[in-house]
Amino acid sequence: MSAERDLDRPARDRSELVDLLEEHLLGEAPSLTGAQVADEVGLDLDVARERWRSLGFPAVGDDVVAFTRADLEALRRTEELIGLGVVDGEDQHALVRSLGRSFARLAEWQMGLLARAVDPERMTLAEMAALVEQVTPSVDALQSYVWRRHTLLAASRMVLAQEAAHETAQESGQESGQGSGREGDAGAPGDDVEGTVTGVGFADIVGYTKQSRSLSRRELARLVDHFEGRALEIVTEHEGRIIKTIGDEIMLVADTPGALARIGLALVAEGERDDFPDLRVGLAWGPALARLGDVLGPVVNLAARLTSTARPGTVLIDRALAEQLDDDPEVSLRRIGRTSVRGYRRLEPWRLKWR
Repeated sequence: MSAERDLDRPARDRSELVDLLEEHLLGEAPSLTGAQVADEVGLDLDVARERWRSLGFPAVGDDVVAFTRADLEALRRTEELIGLGVVDGEDQHALVRSLGRSFARLAEWQMGLLARAVDPERMTLAEMAALVEQVTPSVDALQSYVWRRHTLLAASRMVLAQEAAHETAQESGQESGQGSGREGDAGAPGDDVEGTVTGVGFADIVGYTKQSRSLSRRELARLVDHFEGRALEIVTEHEGRIIKTIGDEIMLVADTPGALARIGLALVAEGERDDFPDLRVGLAWGPALARLGDVLGPVVNLAARLTSTARPGTVLIDRALAEQLDDDPEVSLRRIGRTSVRGYRRLEPWRLKWR
């Protein structure tokens, strides 16, 4: 931190506060240009510039001193991952964009919290520096821990799914008299089927648009926070995962039909409580492509259309999921009239209830 700065006075010039944060978070004041960073890493300047923009950072002139050794080290680590084959050329841009979007949202929220504890009009630069130095290591360590835990969970799901696919392939080969590795085995290398069979669902707050007009910002924030928090508890309790939240809606996935059904029913049951908003849920079953934390494919669109069709407090599912749940003793299914929605002229929904 600069020894010339008087830290025992309030930050009347807000640029001083920005400089203080920059030196604390990045370890030093900027001393490098973009051209110098690219040259030291051995990377073409256009490639380095593209990665910087993909992270969501504002454009900087090539000769402007705006970078630190931390920026250089981040670029070098990206190159190491590519060199190790962990990230190939096709995926590197998508990975960088995903990192940028995820951490941009997280940082905006975290700084909103920190702003409540920082008063530049009253606190001195030294007091603000002390607060940031206390908060940053804790947040940094917590983020690292959460990432490691979720990495373990993702790796476990992947390994177990591969094991299940291998066992299914072996059983299929034995039943048809084929040996392992022969053409036609399920899950064999070269399969052109993307993704895995996955359950996808959406849960939507009923009447959110109307409520958003009548509630204050604080009340609306409490409503959404309560919805997201309780939904997360329900989804994880039944071994599902929330992929993302989209304002008044969550997107979720589950690995088994039973888990997906129980998540949907538990969510709408929660909507019957006085302190929880009414929900409508749509669920679908089929091949989906998992990519950079998101899930893509026709099954996602189908689940979304079912959600928009569902009445408040109900769960609608597609035919594929209904077939999977046909022998489940805990749930009942009722086929309802076919309907036409965007992208599906003859959508065939089923109503899902506890038996």
